[in-house]
Amino acid sequence: MVPPGPSLNDVPTLPARYLTPSDVAALLGVPIETVYQWRRKRTGPRGFRVGRHLRYDPDDVRAWVESLMEGAAA
Repeated sequence: MVPPGPSLNDVPTLPARYLTPSDVAALLGVPIETVYQWRRKRTGPRGFRVGRHLRYDPDDVRAWVESLMEGAAA
């Protein structure tokens, strides 16, 4: 007998929509150039490329903001 494979509940789902740099800038109320500077300096939220397009996972942006808030509270 073959053991069952992973169920749909075991497979993580993609977010409803990945964020563009413009989305991140608008969400955080900063200029878009600031988002690009964070990426160059590797100080901002994790981003990834889809072809030539830069995208951000909303969960990564949220985690990054939370890490900033934790650092500010210390």
